[in-house]
Amino acid sequence: MEQGHSVKAFVRNPDSLKLKHERLTVVQGNVLDYPSVERAMEGTDAVLSALGHKRWFIPTSILSEGTKNIIAAMKKHSVRRIVCETSLGVADSRGKLGLYYTLFVIPFITFFYFRDKKRQELYIKESGLDWIIVRPGQLTNGKKRGTYRHGTELGNYFLTLSVSRADTADFMLKQLTDDSYLHKTPAVIN
Repeated sequence: MEQGHSVKAFVRNPDSLKLKHERLTVVQGNVLDYPSVERAMEGTDAVLSALGHKRWFIPTSILSEGTKNIIAAMKKHSVRRIVCETSLGVADSRGKLGLYYTLFVIPFITFFYFRDKKRQELYIKESGLDWIIVRPGQLTNGKKRGTYRHGTELGNYFLTLSVSRADTADFMLKQLTDDSYLHKTPAVIN
């Protein structure tokens, strides 16, 4: 909204979204419910997706199935651009979230979550849409600094690199009008 965009926020629980703005429309729905995704897609020009959940210890397909619904609704409404947040450590960036995540967190805590993120990325890459998959480092609740780094070769095999959610969102918004990373998977870190 800072950049002049009108935003439609698709959320399960509108009460959890504390932000109010004249260019913000809140739409209640569930990404696993195609009709609600399809209704929300009407009148949009692009999609920024930052799906997540906390079902780390059990097999899940929330991210990938939800993304399939998003892709189908985008195609129905002729929406071409999707910018999706996943994570460093997924697919060909495996290991680049540092030793702690590579050797402990991903295999023992978030294994199913990261497996679902990998499927999510695959669906996007095969969609035929104009996609950019953003892979942030470890997300923090820090303030927007605007001094983050981005690129397809970033990450670290030893150290866990982090980035704030605010900086990640800023980078994702810029991808709406920038084709530099079209059909690529840039990392974003501080």
